[in-house]
Amino acid sequence: MISLFGRKKTKPDAVSKSMVIKQKRYEALVYTLHGDLFRYAFWLCHDRQVAEDLVQETFLRAWKALDSLKDEKAAKAWLITILRRENARRFERKQFDLVDLDSVPVPDKQSPGPEQDMETEWLRRHIAELAEEYREPLLLQVLGGFSGEEIAEILELNKNTVMTRLFRARNKLKEAMDQDKSSRGQSNG
Repeated sequence: MISLFGRKKTKPDAVSKSMVIKQKRYEALVYTLHGDLFRYAFWLCHDRQVAEDLVQETFLRAWKALDSLKDEKAAKAWLITILRRENARRFERKQFDLVDLDSVPVPDKQSPGPEQDMETEWLRRHIAELAEEYREPLLLQVLGGFSGEEIAEILELNKNTVMTRLFRARNKLKEAMDQDKSSRGQSNG
């Protein structure tokens, strides 16, 4: 069948089959990666509703560009990159009143007890105090489960730079822990 413009028309069945395949692929991405994306978005913005909006926008953009995803193994990194860019877009158009959200403790309702709550809060506070260049790769590794190579791709950095930043982030947390232990020892003794 030829259209008025001299191009061959695609059969409606072929189009609908293509859409069904795309939809199934998309639904699999959403089902598999929604939780990881939400956790990362929440760490970025510290607001449940904003995180949900970011994830929704990320999946909307992913739907529109799904045909550009060639390797399913790269889907998580691809979606995290979209999410990071979507988060950056929030600040491009509008100037917000700044509030230091890193200093606001976020209670962990899934902790088994008060001791675990204290440790989790300590860790969150110290991670939040890290410079962004150390905090972001650490969160991508710990929360996202990304490898050094994947983090380098997401942050558009050299892998060695990422590995150095991860090493320094862990050392800074270890130093903070050692400092807290020694200050507790002095106050108890």
